[in-house]
Amino acid sequence: MRIEKNLFLIGLPIFVVIGVVYGVLTEFSEWVGFLGILLVGGLAGMIGFYLAFTGKRVGERPEDRLDAEIHEGSGEQGHFSPWSWWPLVLGLSAATGFLGIAIGFWIMYIGMGLAVIALVGWVFEYSRGDHAH
Repeated sequence: MRIEKNLFLIGLPIFVVIGVVYGVLTEFSEWVGFLGILLVGGLAGMIGFYLAFTGKRVGERPEDRLDAEIHEGSGEQGHFSPWSWWPLVLGLSAATGFLGIAIGFWIMYIGMGLAVIALVGWVFEYSRGDHAH
């Protein structure tokens, strides 16, 4: 994960510098852009540090080596739920939440309740039912 880590960690100082320059050019009268750019830099830094720690734990991947062969990256790439409906329910709850922002704030509560149900269902779907371990 060396390339991904470097990509995000390089974004941290770039966005901080751009945010400060933006603040100076607007004489710090427009706070939304200034803080937004600084927060993007913070987010890039958090993702970069996460990838750095994960890279130390996982080790070097074939993508990180220059002498790697294509067949070294083949095989199982992870575990994915084959017939899970919970991501669809979670997406519908997010859409309901955004609809609540646009139409009426009370609709957002319905979306939040549905999101909690979808997250719990997605997390515990392998604890019961056909796919229980």
